Amino acid sequence: MSSRIRFHLDEQVKLLIARELRRRSIDVTTTVEVGLRTQSDEAQLNFICQEQRVLFTQDDDFLKIASCTNNHPGIAYCKQGTRSIGQIVESLVLIYEVYTPEEMVGRVEYL
Repeated sequence: MSSRIRFHLDEQVKLLIARELRRRSIDVTTTVEVGLRTQSDEAQLNFICQEQRVLFTQDDDFLKIASCTNNHPGIAYCKQGTRSIGQIVESLVLIYEVYTPEEMVGRVEYL
């Protein structure tokens, strides 16, 4: 497992967030980049588990999935429309700086 958190951004997340995280040298993938656009939530979950990436999502379906299992590398959630892009980036950077990948396993962090 990597010593630093690596993120994966769900399909509806603005690409500007990925760009800003990368500008801060944070490893991030997006659903579109890895070819998972329009794929099921289960396919997304399989990807983050296989790649050991913390999922950032604004889709509350992942909260339902997380309530049934803690077998995932972590989820960061923000209800759509409640935070600016800058606030989301700052929150994800804080998660990156504070938590290890091991500490995020099975955890849901609300932004």
